[in-house]
Amino acid sequence: MKPIYIAAFHQSRFGKLMDMTVPAIIDNAIQGTCREIGVPASALDVGSVGAACNFSLNEQGLLAGLMASTPGLEGKPIEAVENACASGGQAVLSVIQKLQLGLGETGIAVGYEKMRDAEGKMDGKLIGKVLGYFSHPGERAGKVFVFPHLFAEVMQAYMDEHGATEKDLAAIPVQEYANAKFNPCAQMNKVQITLDQALQIEGLNRYVVDGLPLKTYDCSQITDGYAGLILATAEGLEKLGVRRAECVEIAGWGQATDPIRKQGRDVLRPAGAYRAMRTAYLMAGANPKDVNVAEVHDCFSVMGAIGTEVIGKAEAGRGAQYWVDGKARPDGECGINTSGGLIAKGHPIGATGIAMIGWSALQLLGKAPAETRVKNPKLAATFNIGGPICASVCTVVRAAS
Repeated sequence: MKPIYIAAFHQSRFGKLMDMTVPAIIDNAIQGTCREIGVPASALDVGSVGAACNFSLNEQGLLAGLMASTPGLEGKPIEAVENACASGGQAVLSVIQKLQLGLGETGIAVGYEKMRDAEGKMDGKLIGKVLGYFSHPGERAGKVFVFPHLFAEVMQAYMDEHGATEKDLAAIPVQEYANAKFNPCAQMNKVQITLDQALQIEGLNRYVVDGLPLKTYDCSQITDGYAGLILATAEGLEKLGVRRAECVEIAGWGQATDPIRKQGRDVLRPAGAYRAMRTAYLMAGANPKDVNVAEVHDCFSVMGAIGTEVIGKAEAGRGAQYWVDGKARPDGECGINTSGGLIAKGHPIGATGIAMIGWSALQLLGKAPAETRVKNPKLAATFNIGGPICASVCTVVRAAS
């Protein structure tokens, strides 16, 4: 297969896009990413766009047509993808596959989500209902907010099986808020929390579901935002005028999908997630010991723990302890979610998987903010999920040789 390189990464500040329309969001994502390396959109051969709530919250379909509305992209192979919260990662794979098929030498993957109104306000009840569409119909009954409820059950199962405590899992958001402080694009970079605050039930922090351990600070954010990656083959880099030494390579990737129903399968050891990660490592000729940069899909704190296990930095059941021991800090054994993760950086669903890979590229290139920068970055792993640990997109990224 052809080596695939990241030529450019761009993202908005995550949080509120106010009155920015969907057409403007997609155009800004394309144009902003192109500006990073000073090329016009006409230099791109193919494209893909990922979003999850474009119909239900934005009343907009045919996102590929909106991409083609950016001058220079008309008449080119473009598609829209939806894979729940893994839509961004899926958009990246869509572009990679087009390049591998020979449909072009350069391409752009864009992801976005617009979850708030023109005044920056959100309709929590509506958003909860819409996100619930990405679960099995048979598992929605009796759940006011479907996904927090499902992951509260996962959190309880993790604690019961592995002996982890709420305090252990709270170490994850505390570290992520500390990281987000230095990410200028992070939604929560003006907020800091202590371990005591993460555990104390008062003010904003409350149990989301009665009788289950998930708390507000264990949850990711409701977020507007967009992100884009320009991907290219070696020939594509020459076309773009970008030196290989200024890039990173997506050395391995994998995608797998488990059944959407949570009941009846081992969600603490999700088979598809492990398979996708193994595939990415095998393609890259690498193993978890080589990784010292990672971005994992911490939609809830328990997924920060499980994600640490999926990428191979901790054995099953030891992911939370990895964070407690400080090994996930930027100066630890492997800097995980140094961006702030979904919990503190924000979670604009369609942009999430793209931003994970882009931030990993910044780390490998030594361009991450100094306070979060991993020393001597070697290899990065990303793990992006959709649904109740259902769809998994994994990548392995390394400096270009």
